[in-house]
Amino acid sequence: MPGDLQSLSVPLWIMAAVSVLQALLLIGIGVAGYLAYSRVMTLVNDLEANQIAPLREKADAILADVKSITARVSQQTERVDHAISGTIERVDDTAARVRAGVHDRVSQAAGVVRGVRAVLMSLLHRESHA
Repeated sequence: MPGDLQSLSVPLWIMAAVSVLQALLLIGIGVAGYLAYSRVMTLVNDLEANQIAPLREKADAILADVKSITARVSQQTERVDHAISGTIERVDDTAARVRAGVHDRVSQAAGVVRGVRAVLMSLLHRESHA
């Protein structure tokens, strides 16, 4: 039996050494991953502080300008709409007054014409009987 145990101990030592190497390799990969992650995060933070933050400030300023311009345009649009509505109401009122005035004058003129016609018809009718 001593021969059997000794023949098994060499592969066990090899497996143990390989396991230790694998553990060291995994630890090395973990440390390298952490270092790469910290470098990338430092780069991202620097990029954000140096590039993105100024762009964001400019974009915020532009958006504030757009908001104020939009508010002014909206206010002016309301004023123009109110002015147009008032003008249309005045035009409608004036048209109604003109229509009523013309209608009254036309009615008076038609009444005068009917009266003259009635007189003429009456005179002509009397002359034809006489």
